[in-house]
Amino acid sequence: MDITLIGIILVVCMLLMLTSGIWVALTLTGVSIIGLQLIGNDSIGLLLGTSSWSAVTSWSLTALPLFIWMGEILFRTRLSRDLFEGLSPLLSKLPGKLLHVNILSCGIFAAVSGSSAATAATIGRMTLPELSRRGYDDSMSIGTLAGSGTLGLLIPPSIILIVYGVSAEVSIARLFLAGVLPGLVLILLFMAFTMGYTLLQGRSGVVADEVQYSFKEKIQALKKLIPIVLLIGCVLGSIYQGVATPTEAAAFGVAGALLLSAVLGSFTLEGFLNSIEGAVKNSCMLGLILVGAHFLTLAMGFIGIPNALAGWISSLGLSPIELILYLTVFFVALGCFLDGISVIVLTTSVVLPMVTQANIDLLWFGIFLVLVVEMSQITPPVGFNLFVIQALTGKNILYVAKAALPFFFMIATAIVLITVYPSIVLYLPTIMSS
Repeated sequence: MDITLIGIILVVCMLLMLTSGIWVALTLTGVSIIGLQLIGNDSIGLLLGTSSWSAVTSWSLTALPLFIWMGEILFRTRLSRDLFEGLSPLLSKLPGKLLHVNILSCGIFAAVSGSSAATAATIGRMTLPELSRRGYDDSMSIGTLAGSGTLGLLIPPSIILIVYGVSAEVSIARLFLAGVLPGLVLILLFMAFTMGYTLLQGRSGVVADEVQYSFKEKIQALKKLIPIVLLIGCVLGSIYQGVATPTEAAAFGVAGALLLSAVLGSFTLEGFLNSIEGAVKNSCMLGLILVGAHFLTLAMGFIGIPNALAGWISSLGLSPIELILYLTVFFVALGCFLDGISVIVLTTSVVLPMVTQANIDLLWFGIFLVLVVEMSQITPPVGFNLFVIQALTGKNILYVAKAALPFFFMIATAIVLITVYPSIVLYLPTIMSS
């Protein structure tokens, strides 16, 4: 059967399954089985078992449930309330106010977890209920979280940058430095859009929370941020000082969250048990989706769809700018159906020779690739962050995707900026080299 026809059939099947309410993990697995059947592959059981095992036994994934548990603890104690009470006076003059907490918190936590899913899940557990209670628009609350959650892919330490560095044989340390300024640019773009949107809506875009704070109250509010700063400092410091791996740092974060909640008097046995239950539920949900995504990635590889698309782009004979434009569309399209790491693993062997031939810096291309994958994380039907937030909110997947759409364009704006001004990416690595 023609590979184009197979691709169309799989897209239609996936859309039908998702709209009919079938679990995402089962949808991904079902589409994979259909694809393998269409090419006459009879080893479906063996492939499913192999891919499932490799999907859930990756050492880098062990940090995910721990970071989720840390978020569950913070969500059920006074620490999350202190975060809002501490930041609220400081952000009271900015249009959008606490919507910026989503953005800044994700930016900070991204530097802890290195995972987009962990960032969105942990910060979402802390911020979404509080924003809803204070009368903030649900669409903007969800949109800022969906967009900012992708920062976990870009701001170091980033798992996906490590994968690209190994695949492209580029210095991982230089990649980490290259991701810093684009990450800051992305945060500023998100905040700028949030301020612009809320100014257009009037009354800062919120129903409640119009309290005015004095300078003294703002200084006093800073005290409430000390426990959070200490916790983040513990996790970040243990990673950057070489004391612990991200997984070990996640364990430090859980211990620190438990210790601080006990010291602050907000620790209860019921809250502890509920935090474990919540972490197990969310981790299992993410684990099942990862299994389905990994199996779909394997099936796509057997069918040959990624290589066929990359080969088609290679045959067009494009200029560097045209190549970047086509690759943007290509990777966003792939990211609609595959997780980010799988996109890189499946395509780098085909795409990197084209990039090298076009004299595009591989260091710059790595950051470009991560930004494009970030776009795909909030693009239906299989944008992973959309499913994480859907699980947190219970909203329809299309509602979440619509809320995230403006931030999709903000990431696209960041891609334009690093293309026009490549020094945004290359400045810090160049300083390190010199």
